[in-house]
Amino acid sequence: MNNLALYACTVLIWGSTWLAIKFQLGHVAPTVSVVWRFAAAALILYALARARAVRLRFDAPTHGWLALQGLFLFGINYVLVYLAESALTSGLVAVTFSLIVLCNIAFLRLFYGVPMKPHALAGALLGIAGVALLFWPELTQTRLSADRRSGLLYAVLATVVASLGNMAATRNHRHGIPVVAGNVWAMSYGTVFVAAYAVLSGQHFSFDFSAAYLGSLLYLALFGSVIAFVAYLTLLGRIGADRAGYSGVATPVVAMLLSTWFEDLRWTAWIVGGMVLCLAGNLLVLGGGRLGSATRA
Repeated sequence: MNNLALYACTVLIWGSTWLAIKFQLGHVAPTVSVVWRFAAAALILYALARARAVRLRFDAPTHGWLALQGLFLFGINYVLVYLAESALTSGLVAVTFSLIVLCNIAFLRLFYGVPMKPHALAGALLGIAGVALLFWPELTQTRLSADRRSGLLYAVLATVVASLGNMAATRNHRHGIPVVAGNVWAMSYGTVFVAAYAVLSGQHFSFDFSAAYLGSLLYLALFGSVIAFVAYLTLLGRIGADRAGYSGVATPVVAMLLSTWFEDLRWTAWIVGGMVLCLAGNLLVLGGGRLGSATRA
């Protein structure tokens, strides 16, 4: 797949996962749902790797970095996201998570010495402002209770942790670790870490056999965790975490379109203005080089 196709795949799938996560909440503890999701995703990726005869052996230092990627990107990050969506609407969580664009740019500078390109930073800010504008009425009319304040804190922490996971993935890509093989181990490590936390915190490992839970679990595991992450991490290695991370701004736009189709969302001036700002920010972020070009951070 070329970079534009990878970008579209990432945005379209992740734009729908915010809604799918809602079907995971209720009977099963959020942490346990994360365990089921990434255990399934790791098994799917393992089967894919075996079918393609992908080499899965790495040395101990590499396993350390893959474990770090799994802990941040497939472990802590998603536990916090599920907890955030237990208290906030998926739209608010998606808006908050769009801050990953700024986090990626800042961490690339901190850990890898990558200069903060003015057009990328300006575009990210413009895109974030656009997404915020999409949800402005909800943001201004919401009185944050203690639960909602906790949800907002979880969402912010999830964004920072996910960006740290992106930095570990960037390091792994730079050291030539294949995306599929790396994700088999990273998702496995993330699953083990979250499962260990669930056991130590005394959570019950229940399961929901309803069609809604099973369907959303399959979609989140196969599409949201396997296909989208392979596409995103491949894109991250090609064009850098700063521009690849812009998918975190574009995905709430997809979420809005899905809400229009399935929830009869009424378009307002706030929504139209936000869409325009978001698309303008997208063009500005990608202005330093075409998306189809293979570049690295």
